[in-house]
Amino acid sequence: MATIDSPLLHLLPDDNVCVAKSALALGLTISELGVRTRAQVPAGHKIAARHISAGEQVKKFDTVIGVATRDLAPGDYVHSHNLKIVDYYRDPAFGADVRPVQYVPEDRRATFKGFVRADGRVGTRNFIGILSSVNCSATAIRHIAAHFTSERLAAYPHVDGVVAFAQTSGCGMSSPSEHFDVLRRTLAGYARHPNLAGALIVGLGCERNQVDALVQSQGLQPGQLLRTFVMQDMGGTRATIAAGIAAIEEMLPIANQARRQTVSASHLKIGLECGGSDGFSGITANPALGAAMDILVRHGGTAILSETPEIHGVEFMLTRRAVSPAVGQKLLDRLAWWEKYAAGQNAQFNGVVGHGNQAGGLANIFEKSLGSAMKGGTTPLQAVYEYAEPITQNGFVFMDSPGYDPVAATGQIASGANMICFTTGRGSMFGSKPAPTVKLATNTPMYLRLQEDMDINCGLIVDGECTVPEMGERIFAQILRHASGEPTKSELLGLGDNEFVPWHLGIVS
Repeated sequence: MATIDSPLLHLLPDDNVCVAKSALALGLTISELGVRTRAQVPAGHKIAARHISAGEQVKKFDTVIGVATRDLAPGDYVHSHNLKIVDYYRDPAFGADVRPVQYVPEDRRATFKGFVRADGRVGTRNFIGILSSVNCSATAIRHIAAHFTSERLAAYPHVDGVVAFAQTSGCGMSSPSEHFDVLRRTLAGYARHPNLAGALIVGLGCERNQVDALVQSQGLQPGQLLRTFVMQDMGGTRATIAAGIAAIEEMLPIANQARRQTVSASHLKIGLECGGSDGFSGITANPALGAAMDILVRHGGTAILSETPEIHGVEFMLTRRAVSPAVGQKLLDRLAWWEKYAAGQNAQFNGVVGHGNQAGGLANIFEKSLGSAMKGGTTPLQAVYEYAEPITQNGFVFMDSPGYDPVAATGQIASGANMICFTTGRGSMFGSKPAPTVKLATNTPMYLRLQEDMDINCGLIVDGECTVPEMGERIFAQILRHASGEPTKSELLGLGDNEFVPWHLGIVS
């Protein structure tokens, strides 16, 4: 990087672009380049560090993010108007960058206070959840949950709340189908989640996603803390709501018996998300979160990277860390599936990024993916999972999902994530239940503007107040505090009731 006093960040020696630390005025003298800026350049955006010929590869983090569409002089503003994404061969080099993990001995591993469940899994929260098998029962479960106000839950101080996971599918879909399987896996993943002390599943009765078949197909075991209702059999809406309230009231005293215990950090499964990314995401929050995940993996925990379209173009960075060719190939197979999935559906898998990403300095998906992949740190890629598939392998893993954050986080939680870490450069108001979300800001101005929503300011890295490894240590320490019950900003704001969004990927007829 450039000196602390420089207005630019030159990330790696072979990069032919620099990143503006703050907004650059037209005509500003850049002493290290010996030039003046040739345009106004917003913070997080790029300028040419040297002459770049038309058709020449443009590199950031020593990785190709496109080719110049015209000759660029030193000091020229470089963005989507003069940078074209061009696909090129990327050698997967399976396992080439695998390095052994220096695991912390079990008796010296970090700890947190969690809820130990009967099957040995550990929760970071203690909710009771209500799930709808179909949209037709969504209103009923919301009414059941709404009954349990903070006043009514005051007698159960060890219960974090009663939450309704309403969803919009469950019928009008092909069955069997991939969409059908995904929905069932998602619902089952929540029903058995370690952050839930108990669950109630409510169906209508005539839907394709029948409650009994859902329970049986997913190996769920109904009992005192897992109940099922069918509205058509219960006597309708009012009767179902009354019965649901009574069922939850029976669960609450049992759930309230749970107490936090000191457990190893190896029980943590962290879902990694980014939304509203900007030009600082790959410089501050994402690599810092990656550093924290390296620490977590060394302590025996699990880091879950997702958002498959947002590793497009940098998948080789992950396949080179795959523990076997089979694991690396499975990741490539998921990307190939996405290529087919998007084809002919007027969908994009072609490098166009959203408005916020563009405004924040990211020209295309290759540049965004560079930062996105950094959240996973540097340890070996141990396994690749499909959406909402139970994650059983510790260490760094990948779970296939869309880039849309509520859908991706829903899949990660269904797979077993007991916390979510969410990096953002533009600002995010995301929260999730039953797994809390920790939000990491990429830059100080946004953090100061949105302090009520941001948990950690990774902009201190660009400000020169700490290094990426130091911030990784801070993030890991804060994760342990939140895992032990310290509320996140999104929890204090009451977010997470509307962010349950299972992936809709099939035809509705």
